[in-house]
Amino acid sequence: MFYCLMGLVRKKQICRIKPNRLSVCNKICYAIGGAPYQITGCALGFFLQIYLLDVAQIDPFYASIILFVGRAWDAVTDPTVGFLVSRSPWTRFGRMLPWIVLSTPLAVISYFLIWYVPPFENGKVVWYLFFYCLFQSLQTCFHVPYSALTMFISSEQKERDSATAYRMTVEVLGTVLGTAIQGQIVGLANAPCVPGPADILAEPSNFSTSPGLNEAAYMIASGVICLIYIICAVVLFFGVKEQKGERLSESEPMSFFQGIKLVMGYGPYAKLVMGFLFTSLGFMLLEGNFALFCSSTLGFRNDFQNILLVIMLSATLAIPFWQWFLTRFGKKTAVYVGTVAVIPFMILVVSLKSNLAVTYICSFAAGVGVAAAFLLPWSMLPDVVDDFQVQNPDFTGHEALFYSFYVFFTKFASGVSLGISTLSLDFAGYISRGCSQPKEVDLTLKLLVSAAPIALMAIGLSIMYSYPINEEKRQANRKLLQDLRENEADSETDSAELANVV
Repeated sequence: MFYCLMGLVRKKQICRIKPNRLSVCNKICYAIGGAPYQITGCALGFFLQIYLLDVAQIDPFYASIILFVGRAWDAVTDPTVGFLVSRSPWTRFGRMLPWIVLSTPLAVISYFLIWYVPPFENGKVVWYLFFYCLFQSLQTCFHVPYSALTMFISSEQKERDSATAYRMTVEVLGTVLGTAIQGQIVGLANAPCVPGPADILAEPSNFSTSPGLNEAAYMIASGVICLIYIICAVVLFFGVKEQKGERLSESEPMSFFQGIKLVMGYGPYAKLVMGFLFTSLGFMLLEGNFALFCSSTLGFRNDFQNILLVIMLSATLAIPFWQWFLTRFGKKTAVYVGTVAVIPFMILVVSLKSNLAVTYICSFAAGVGVAAAFLLPWSMLPDVVDDFQVQNPDFTGHEALFYSFYVFFTKFASGVSLGISTLSLDFAGYISRGCSQPKEVDLTLKLLVSAAPIALMAIGLSIMYSYPINEEKRQANRKLLQDLRENEADSETDSAELANVV
């Protein structure tokens, strides 16, 4: 009996001093899992519209329906999948990883068929609408569990923050990779500009259009992206071990609308989501219109791809800096510094006359802000989930709901950004593929990349001012959860050892 009790004490001591740390390899494997979402999203965002119009020869009205319904469906599926994931049983592979593995093959097939021109004419709209919505659903089945997986790769906040930094770096690289793969393979099929009102004196031969985009080029690009998608999913599955939740018992299952009320009724989460909703909308307006602003308003038609590359590379290089900054000065301070630091350059780029060097400098600074917008929301979400668990110890297993609703609002912001930009440019008289644009379009683009984003960022920062989880509260929550885990582990170990002794 005495030796059994001494063995119990030694086992407790070993468990307490063993750190719950992730290796660099684990963090890299986890981060690689975030690449498919960014690569496919970037390729679809930049190229799907022109593909539907110029390759599939879809009428612009029906093309707009496909794009709008696909985005709306994508947003709706996020909370739905989050609810289903939260109700999923625990398996020997975990709760999140089975969703990721099972959705990958079907997602790859549906993504490839989006870029395939069917051999019939009447059902093309239904074809693209079906496979676009199907892919968005399957992509959600991958990304929502993957986002929530942050809470299950480690119980230590520092480890989760570090893994999030790795993930954001890979995701930013994914946007660069998606643009490079799709752009380089199909780039030769892009049609030149067509004459606008200010091009009367130009030679007609300078504006001849290409005969059409190459269908095979899009299929090759989609095949390469599908292969990368599969590789990333395999690396994630074999390189990351999902840990079981921090509670030994699960709370009673709740309905979908009860889940909505639960997460959206929680004050810190609502303030975090609404604050980043406005700041993200500002950054999306800037990003979505900056290429058009560079090519049309500033006249850098031959340089805008390099300018976008500078933004993405700057964002990639800035991720480690923001990771250091938030650990040194706090996450809430990082939000304010990262957002405010971009504003002077947004004003500068529209105030000065066309200057390529200034534009590159402003693009580099914008990339630093984009990195903060990428990293900080995903770094702060685990803090909100921890705070919720401290305040509501009886509720467990609902982490996916918190992540899915944030993804929902992010995609909602993207849809609103696209709608505002398109409608504004349409009212201003934008000429599709025009070599020059009316003055009203130039003014609209300046508003879309400067005044409107600054106003939205100001609203977001004012909401974030009342965000209650500062560094002191975050550390206090961390200690409470750690003590609770140790008490539960001790209780479970005591029960098992005493049962063996008896």
